[in-house]
Amino acid sequence: MKIRMDDSVVLVIDIQEKLLPAMIDKDTVLENCLTFLRGVEALELPVVLTEQYPKGLGKTVAPILNVIPDAKTFEKMKFSCLEEDVFTYLKESGRKTVLICGIEAHVCVLQTIVDLVEAGFKPVLISDCTSSRKENDKMYAVVRAGAENAVVSTYESVLFELIGSAKHPKFKDISKIVK
Repeated sequence: MKIRMDDSVVLVIDIQEKLLPAMIDKDTVLENCLTFLRGVEALELPVVLTEQYPKGLGKTVAPILNVIPDAKTFEKMKFSCLEEDVFTYLKESGRKTVLICGIEAHVCVLQTIVDLVEAGFKPVLISDCTSSRKENDKMYAVVRAGAENAVVSTYESVLFELIGSAKHPKFKDISKIVK
């Protein structure tokens, strides 16, 4: 499956004030997410952001919001992001490829991937832009995501696949962002 700009939407799952500090490699994951999202913004892809019970878990961390200020934000209580409003937004976007970053890999991210596949979408898990509280949980979430027919990749690989060529007008921008 080729990942194309005109068919892709980005889903940022629950990178929140009270969740992020508990994640393994939280600083690296946050930096990777920020780099990925800077690339996404340069490519002008639509971005959807979810927050799991923000009253208790806090809002999305400020660095993420600063990079994607125009993201469409949805609050949720279920672990899967495919609640009515998010599903409706994704369906109405007309885009079938969903590029996913966020936390926790083995709960909200994985359940969203399973539901996306079932709903006919093509999820792409950006593996270096996700985490869990335990390494084992993340590792098996990535394994299962692949078994559920999600494409598992990295942010740099996906950004360069989206532009497809060094002749793309955004090539220099993406190259600077990932360095």
